[in-house]
Amino acid sequence: MSGTDYSYDEQGQFFPFFVLTVVGIVTIPLTYSVLKPSSDPGVTAPRIKTDFQPEHADLIDAQRKAQKRRERKLKRGVAVVAGWAIMALMAYLIIVTARTVPKIWNPYDILGLSDSATEKEIKSHYKRLSLKFHPDKIRPDPAKNQTLESLNDYFVELTKAYKALTDEEIRNNYQQYGHPDGKQSFSIGIALPKFIVTDGNGKYVILVYAALLGVLLPYLVGSWWYGTQRMSKEKVLIESANNLFREYSEDITEGGIISALSTGVEFQQTLKGDKAESGLERVESRVLAEGEPFTYVGGLTAKDRTKLEDLEGGVRRKALGLLWGYLGRVELDDTALNQAKIEVAPIARALNASFNAIALAFGSTGPILASFLTAQNLIQAIPPGASPLLQLPYITPAIARAIEGDAKTHLTLQQYMQLPEAYRRKLSVGKGLLTESQYKTAIDLAKQLPRLQVEKAFFKVIGEKYITPGSLVSFVVKGRFVPPGSQNVPEVNELDLEDVDPEEDDLDAILGRQKKTSKGEKLKEDKPVQPPLAYAPYYARNYSPRWNVFLTDSKQGKMAVPPFTFIAFDKPIFDESGKPTFNMQTLKAQFQAPPQAGHYTFVMHLICDSYVGFDTKMEVTLVVDEAAKAAEIEAEDDISEPDEGRSKPTHFTRSNANSTTDSLAGQMNALKTGGLTGPPPKKKKRPVTEESSDEESGTEGEEAEDTSETDTDTDEE
Repeated sequence: MSGTDYSYDEQGQFFPFFVLTVVGIVTIPLTYSVLKPSSDPGVTAPRIKTDFQPEHADLIDAQRKAQKRRERKLKRGVAVVAGWAIMALMAYLIIVTARTVPKIWNPYDILGLSDSATEKEIKSHYKRLSLKFHPDKIRPDPAKNQTLESLNDYFVELTKAYKALTDEEIRNNYQQYGHPDGKQSFSIGIALPKFIVTDGNGKYVILVYAALLGVLLPYLVGSWWYGTQRMSKEKVLIESANNLFREYSEDITEGGIISALSTGVEFQQTLKGDKAESGLERVESRVLAEGEPFTYVGGLTAKDRTKLEDLEGGVRRKALGLLWGYLGRVELDDTALNQAKIEVAPIARALNASFNAIALAFGSTGPILASFLTAQNLIQAIPPGASPLLQLPYITPAIARAIEGDAKTHLTLQQYMQLPEAYRRKLSVGKGLLTESQYKTAIDLAKQLPRLQVEKAFFKVIGEKYITPGSLVSFVVKGRFVPPGSQNVPEVNELDLEDVDPEEDDLDAILGRQKKTSKGEKLKEDKPVQPPLAYAPYYARNYSPRWNVFLTDSKQGKMAVPPFTFIAFDKPIFDESGKPTFNMQTLKAQFQAPPQAGHYTFVMHLICDSYVGFDTKMEVTLVVDEAAKAAEIEAEDDISEPDEGRSKPTHFTRSNANSTTDSLAGQMNALKTGGLTGPPPKKKKRPVTEESSDEESGTEGEEAEDTSETDTDTDEE
């Protein structure tokens, strides 16, 4: 006999196990995703203190709160609570529900004998039982609920048990299959109470299973897979990234990037339906109104206006109009339009990050710098080329123009704050300008902005005195956070400008591992220090600033070393009272040295993506010595100076440094593929001066010259 027998969990013994397992598989990973610490650096970052409230602050705050609610994972939290409640209920049912355990067929138990009984004892015992329980000799006892049928069944079981122990064929069946009748059918228990699939309910259960396994599960898996495939690493839609790729050009400007960002598919969600056309004429009329100091109030150039007007009506044209309205802080006199104007900025910033990745892939310096500057414009709500003073509270384009006067270039915040107090106040306070309280708010805010001032930049190889071809080079940037208008800034400690190599036997430090005590316990390390959240009153998100360091070839206009991004630092920036600490910070970027010896001149860019005018641009030279020459010099140094244990890396301060320059043609390829065919030709020495950007003031340059050094650590070729 063989077959399959299906039985239902009529007593509710097994379905709690089933439900507990299924719910646990979903709930436990979901709980981890809800409880794990957020990777967003802005969650625990400090904030810049000010009481300034921009126009439409209620709309901006409402969007920030809505974003926080989305980040709190409320739906997942509710699902986790419900999941644990169901699991607790199932655990309770498992504990309190009585369970019947199926009994294994055992002939010795049926006969009431021990396993050690002999064949003679088995026959004798069975004979006594057969005389007592034979159907012809026993009568049913109603008091014991006995029936003739039950007595017959019991006698059959006694006979099977006896034969299983005495009859050779039946004993073989019992030993092989565990039953005297041979192979038996097996039962499959369905973890559902029988009442669910009776009384006509079976078809509904089938429908539920079909919906769960045939519809919901494939939908969830497909949605997850499609979601991962349709989004880029920068968290924008692949279709949007493709549109940005088509808009890329080598001569693209910041205005061109803003126009390119309007191709993002993400705007269709914000401007879906009637929103794409509603109010478009009002937006364009306000943005394109003539005004001062810009040609148009929105900050557009004539070329930017042409691009806007050449677009067909729809989502892209309105998105571009709203973007210019946001950058120009244009009042649209309509709550819905003002809300949409605020909503497009975070979308545009995410799209700009994708454009930046595209620009980095092409490697041209112009588009890369333009994308970083566009990020600053979007965070601060300032049009391209506008005055950096607009970052301060209450300062409008008209006030900024009055402060700057007839100057051909804009004042940076640090230049503005370096003006004598009386003169600065005279320029800023008065009729049509700032009030005394507004001026105080603006000045107090400026003194809290984290401006990173580079004090020294140099190349080195850990553990070596000289840089040889193909070695792993560390580009080290030493700098201090000096907010605009800082007073009593301490002199630079020369020891802070050094980068000391770890001891040769300190493997933990060399390999970057966490140090341990003598007992093998890990030492507690200081947590990285986060800078304050970006002061961006018009940007409807909390954003943590990022500092990007990269090297470019100014002659070819190409990137030489990709950006290294820093969002935290090793030492406190401000103390508990909010005053700057002026601690020396260390930024490091590593890359492989060129395969040929020579002097390689690069331009270092340090750009903060959140503030306008805080960037640093300076020329640095990498000196690569022949391996044999470096070994020879080191051997001579070991003989002449046996006690000297610290190497002096090639370094460059904010001042001039002597070096040999050469054409960097082909160096990009050499850095990536080792394709240089020979050392660069020698040229006459010339001083390498720092190429300061517009944001570097003359006073800062003079201060740098006072502490300047000339590079004499590397022999010239």
